[in-house]
Amino acid sequence: MKFTLRDAEMLQSIFSSRRDVRGNRFVDTPIEGEVLRKILEAAISAPSVGFSQPWKFLIVQNDAKREAIYNEFVSENAKASKKFGDNSLYPTLKLEGIKESPLNIAVLYQKPTKAVLGQTTQKKMGEYSVVCAIQNLWLMARAYNIGVGWVSILRPKKVKKILGISSEYKLIGYLTMGYVSEFLNEPELLKLGWEEKKTLNEVVEWV
Repeated sequence: MKFTLRDAEMLQSIFSSRRDVRGNRFVDTPIEGEVLRKILEAAISAPSVGFSQPWKFLIVQNDAKREAIYNEFVSENAKASKKFGDNSLYPTLKLEGIKESPLNIAVLYQKPTKAVLGQTTQKKMGEYSVVCAIQNLWLMARAYNIGVGWVSILRPKKVKKILGISSEYKLIGYLTMGYVSEFLNEPELLKLGWEEKKTLNEVVEWV
């Protein structure tokens, strides 16, 4: 299949309008089963080193488990806030949407039981492959006007215990997903002045 310039421009539009969505923007509208299937199919179309496909997606439906994970976030976020000292902005940031989002998804990496092509030297390539799957999911969700948030202020071992995940799996990401009231015209942390956006010249070097 050969794509057109219009296709490339549409893809760039999706890239540039993807946002990390927090709980202050999710709405109650449920995600249709067929739409969710297409988003997850996009995720498992991601590249994986050695075609290992080491991912698993655990959709968290149980309210008690969600509540326990939310409490874990609250505990860890209290610790995290101390690391930013006198920064008055941090306590005002909404950094998750665990209870507000229609869907919570734990994204797991299945640890290999034998040698995997392309991963014998760089052992974490399988985990990086799972991150690529998350990015695919995120972008396809945005194409359907669905927001995604990545909740990283969690202890993976604690989340695994809450969800009853076996030792053969490693937690890579805990995602919240749903339709939103709006997508901001620029990343929220940029808008709030937390960080400045880097230019291409700042991150590319020729050697």
